[in-house]
Amino acid sequence: MGEIDDKSIKAKIETINSLTDFSPTPTCAQEKIARLALVLDEIVEENELDAIALRCWMEMQTQLNISPCVILGEMNNRGIVAACEVDLGNAVTMHALKVASGTPAACLDWNNNYGDEDNKCILFHCGPVPMDLMACKGKVTDHALIASAIGEGKSFGCNVGRIKPGPITFGSMLTKDGRLKFFLGEGQITNDPIAANFFGCAGVAEVDNLQDVLLNIGRAGHRHHVSITPGNVAGPVKEALEYYLGFDVTIP
Repeated sequence: MGEIDDKSIKAKIETINSLTDFSPTPTCAQEKIARLALVLDEIVEENELDAIALRCWMEMQTQLNISPCVILGEMNNRGIVAACEVDLGNAVTMHALKVASGTPAACLDWNNNYGDEDNKCILFHCGPVPMDLMACKGKVTDHALIASAIGEGKSFGCNVGRIKPGPITFGSMLTKDGRLKFFLGEGQITNDPIAANFFGCAGVAEVDNLQDVLLNIGRAGHRHHVSITPGNVAGPVKEALEYYLGFDVTIP
């Protein structure tokens, strides 16, 4: 791995600032985020990786005093699949969705209910959503959740904003008894409002029969993550994974 010079750091900061508002982040944190981004870029290039899954907390915050969320968003925006929380299953799913749609994918949490709407919920993550999937330019802030545990100013790097409305394909993957098991579905991100103080990057998802979908996903053993990409591509992704690659795919 080569030495990281000041010119490369400056260029990476400028790249991030062109995609989001980096100004709320202190200069020292910007430089650390840029350094980590350059290291990850080099690892991907040297090893010819299609995807990565990063352990994004708590060591990043306690040792480096940054969060890598905005880095993952920028990588995904360039077509380098990057999943959160060492989630290899969703890294693989994101890659499949990205290839099928021709646009980036994002790894999110199945999060809160949306009022009393049975077919709507909030999809959310701390800030790794690719910028092309966001409704408008975000801003890079401290990690509000982690700051409550380790103190303010030690976890800058979350790209806060909202997800762009439109049709989506969603899915995830787990391994069981030596098999890769996927689920896929389709829905949409709506224009429904989310409170301005809602942390991270979020959107309201609408899925037909959502309560049954979530019940089937949970009973199958899938965890709280789900990957999304714009468009309706569940059909071709299912065919590719199931027919050509021999994996197990369900439509919950």
